[in-house]
Amino acid sequence: MRLGWLTLLIPLLIACSSATTVPRERATGASPNGTSAPIGTTLTVESGEIDRSQLPATARGWATDWSRRTIPLDELMSGGPPRDGIPPIDAPRFELVLESDWLEDGQPLLLFEHDGVARGYPLAILIWHEVVNDIVAGKAVAVTYCPLCNTALVFDRDVNGTRLDFGTSGLLRYSDLVMWDRQTETLWQQATGEGIVGAYAGTRLTLLPASLISVGEFRAAFPNGELLARPEGGLSRYGQNPYENYDSSERPFLFTGTTDDRLPALERVVGLVIDDEAVAYPFSTLAEARVINDEVAGRPVVLFFSSEARSALDQSRIAESRMVGSAIPYDPIVAGRRLTFRADAAGFVDEATGSRWDITGRARSGPLKGHGLTPLPHANHFWFAFQAFYDEIRLWSAK
Repeated sequence: MRLGWLTLLIPLLIACSSATTVPRERATGASPNGTSAPIGTTLTVESGEIDRSQLPATARGWATDWSRRTIPLDELMSGGPPRDGIPPIDAPRFELVLESDWLEDGQPLLLFEHDGVARGYPLAILIWHEVVNDIVAGKAVAVTYCPLCNTALVFDRDVNGTRLDFGTSGLLRYSDLVMWDRQTETLWQQATGEGIVGAYAGTRLTLLPASLISVGEFRAAFPNGELLARPEGGLSRYGQNPYENYDSSERPFLFTGTTDDRLPALERVVGLVIDDEAVAYPFSTLAEARVINDEVAGRPVVLFFSSEARSALDQSRIAESRMVGSAIPYDPIVAGRRLTFRADAAGFVDEATGSRWDITGRARSGPLKGHGLTPLPHANHFWFAFQAFYDEIRLWSAK
């Protein structure tokens, strides 16, 4: 795999990053369950032929149907590599987490569960590949990570009866990964799951619940869990971070939008969208509260925060990076009863029964032991990335 260009590109990105133009269109919300469906009136398919010379040079020979689009094409920019120059993983291998010893407990991974199977996808691998086409207990999924936005999301690959295989297009929009599918060469916005150019323009991928936690938390919660293994014949750099000190910078790479100054651009937030309400929960607030009981679009939610996960975008070795934590929103209704939670020194406790819960939403002791909370689709974005794609974001505050 030829990824040497990436380590050469990062200093150039730092020098060239800017924030100049205003986003023209944004998403208006998402179902909490996710659907492959039209995405609403704010993103309208525009038909019409184009002058291919106006496209990024790397895209001019593609079979993408450029006449179908929901965005102005000048919002697309080359991130440097060609299509699949950051190679997706198409035949992932897994190892039992308790048999894997190359990852330190604090390293972050993306947890995805389906039908009794729990898999962890270390950011130490995703940072070099960005897309994994996987099948988990019969469900075809795309596991995705955009390092520039810190956005880790899992999507259903089955769309309107067709199974899609995804890759990296080499293009960015508002600093976010633009994916492509090999079946139709549609371009997809990773942060929202929306088809933006091509046959599926105007369709949203089903977003599935997935959560960033630490390797140690994954080991404790899922002793039989499966961990994405390093690809055979792959890089020797797994565990290294090519974006050294990125999340300590004041401005994002290759971002051509405006930033909302209510938070620093690279502050981490839990971005939660239910129906037409988008809410951002800043990590700076979550770290103090540790538990937030809230309502979004009239639905109860609870967020748990854990301090045990490291940044993947800090030091050159992820194992030496600072702790930034992780946060997960859940539906707090269990057995028909809405629970209210609080944090104590040992973890999370529901006030109704005194049962004790862990970061993965499982009751480990007490009357509700064995029960689990349902995670809600979300992401731990950088603030600039979340606010670039959603209007009228409510910023949660303890006041």
